[in-house]
Amino acid sequence: MKSAFLWPISLWLTSLTNVASALDLNTATEADLDSLKGLGPAITQRIMQARTQAPFQDWADVHQRVKGIGPKLTASLVEQGVTVDAHHSAKSPYTSHPKRTSP
Repeated sequence: MKSAFLWPISLWLTSLTNVASALDLNTATEADLDSLKGLGPAITQRIMQARTQAPFQDWADVHQRVKGIGPKLTASLVEQGVTVDAHHSAKSPYTSHPKRTSP
């Protein structure tokens, strides 16, 4: 009975950890990227190289500029708390929030 009660609490705490440890693809260190499940040294280097040219705007931008990152890997990275340009949506990793302009 205890495990049935503790399981939802464990799941909730895990989700809080993911939010608390959000990692932006534009500012992550090489070591941060290497520590992510699904990213090896080759993809990490591609990310580091691509972002020297310009920051990533959203996940679609990452897909276009970094060979090896597609929908499957993106979903895994989002689950691990990775964001792009501080845009993060649990519903869809490809949705970015429009940037507001002052009137």
